[in-house]
Amino acid sequence: MATFVSGEEQCSVTGIISDPQSKKLTDLPSELLEYILCAPVLQHTDICNVSSCCKRLRDVCHGRGKVWEHQYKLRCPRLQRFYHQNECYDWLGEYKTRHRVGSEIRRMVESISKKFFTEVPCVGQVLGDSFAEIESLGMPEHFCEDELLFILNTDRSKSLTLKYYAKKILYFLRQQKVQRRLKMFLELPAEQQSALEGAVMVDQYCNPLADVTLDSILAQVNEVAEKVKKVLRVKNSSHPTLHITEGDCFVIEDSNLQRQVLCVLNTVLYDHLQYKGNELDYYNPLNSYIHQVLLRHIGIPISLSVLYMTLAQKLGVQLEPVNFPNHFLLRWGQKAQRSDDIYDFVYIDAFGKGKQLTAKECEYLIGHQVTADYYSAISTTEVLLRMVGNLLNIGKRGYSSDLFHKLILMAKTSIYLRILMSRPSSVVLPQVLDILQHIQALDPSQHGAVGYLVQHTMEHIQHRKYPMAPEVKRHSAPENSEVQYSVGMVMKHKRSGYNCVIYGWDSKCSMSQEWITTMRVRQLPRGAQQPFYNVLVQDGTCRYAAQENLEPHSAPMEIGHQEVGRYFSEFSDTHYVANEDLCTRYPEDMNETASTVQQLYHRLTTSPDGQQRTTAWVQNTHQSASM
Repeated sequence: MATFVSGEEQCSVTGIISDPQSKKLTDLPSELLEYILCAPVLQHTDICNVSSCCKRLRDVCHGRGKVWEHQYKLRCPRLQRFYHQNECYDWLGEYKTRHRVGSEIRRMVESISKKFFTEVPCVGQVLGDSFAEIESLGMPEHFCEDELLFILNTDRSKSLTLKYYAKKILYFLRQQKVQRRLKMFLELPAEQQSALEGAVMVDQYCNPLADVTLDSILAQVNEVAEKVKKVLRVKNSSHPTLHITEGDCFVIEDSNLQRQVLCVLNTVLYDHLQYKGNELDYYNPLNSYIHQVLLRHIGIPISLSVLYMTLAQKLGVQLEPVNFPNHFLLRWGQKAQRSDDIYDFVYIDAFGKGKQLTAKECEYLIGHQVTADYYSAISTTEVLLRMVGNLLNIGKRGYSSDLFHKLILMAKTSIYLRILMSRPSSVVLPQVLDILQHIQALDPSQHGAVGYLVQHTMEHIQHRKYPMAPEVKRHSAPENSEVQYSVGMVMKHKRSGYNCVIYGWDSKCSMSQEWITTMRVRQLPRGAQQPFYNVLVQDGTCRYAAQENLEPHSAPMEIGHQEVGRYFSEFSDTHYVANEDLCTRYPEDMNETASTVQQLYHRLTTSPDGQQRTTAWVQNTHQSASM
């Protein structure tokens, strides 16, 4: 039977009566104290308070110890790849620096909205100034990126404006970093340039928020190479390729042994791993990004050729890129001596499952003859130029539904839009309109978005010449008495069926007569003499819609548009909350929106127990009309 000790005495495991008050926390071993202070519930403020209690606890919480290392890793998990496991660091110092840089970055991002809308209407200039401000902090760039990612990964429907500008700065930072690396890469001797590394940088520049690194891409390529070696070992256990280790610059001399490697490579790449050319969706930009090619096992001739050439090189076979028109190829020289005769080479079609072709058969791919120059090997720089050229051509074809992305892609090939981005006041408007009309011709369904861009281009040019405060629009003004809806409302287009959110309105259509004619506005029952609304559409476009074509959405949802954060601070279940800038331009709209959504979606009901509860009410007028 157990014996209990009452009062202030307690029996220890050794049977000796001891006073529990004689032991203190600070009497515990340092290792146990560190373990306790690394509890997940404790934050950095708690550790600071604990370390201020006494010298013993201050010594346990020293800057290079496990306690602050734990706090730092808990707060900044993305930064761990910058630290080596066996090295000693001042974790408290790192934490303080990261905290200070984070505060500066957040302050800067919060200030950008006002800069963007009131000082400089040109996005590039604002981001350029912001980047200079980041550089002036004199802190590691990865700290800045980590804070921007921290902002982006907070509650999805909150702080939308903060996230909008954090994303823009992160894009800018990473693209600037890629540009610097690309500049150094292109200055290297040709023999030190890797087509795969160049392709990774193109990928990183086009997808700055994707987690694409050269190390991760190389790891995936090495994994494929090991699969090839495994199959090759079955076919020829003494093959010299099996003795190549990572980092070796070994080239197999015997052509028959090289042929074995290419044969097995084709088997593994196209039969086992099911890589193939994307014939059905050739102009999808994902086909050009190397991380997507490795993920989806599908690509276009140049991206598959870069992968194929890299794998062959790792396996001891030297292939050369060939800038063949309309169909990128590789060539394999079977002879030991260098040759200029195009018929001394075998040409490999990576898009066509590694098929080996003669010079004559290459012409069958494109249906016409070409000169010998097109069979020549090209440099890594020329490979990258062709990759970028392909992406620009995809933009010109209007693949993306986001017209802003099309405009940016067009700017890279148009001197006039380059002038527009740098000195808007000097642009001759008809030249800009020509480019916009070209985009419109590529995608006739986007007439409304083109009109939006034309309107805002004119506003930007006018603003540069004659700076003025933004126009303020009030529902209470007599001229706006017919405006039924307000900014922040989630709507549905009655005819086209798209979902959208209102971010601006006019009491009457403000577009040109040409736009009104093109869009057949006069065929509407109320024509152009009715309110029109600027809306952000779920598909990524911006449109200008007539009031009679819009209705409140029966089940309001978040609109997945990249510009939402530019105008709204958060999504609040049934509507978007306008940010400070939008409230300045539409000072009465938030009250209007709150009142409208209350009437549309909420009403008080009395439950059986006599309690009043707020219940959602789904508008069903459009449903009953269709019955």
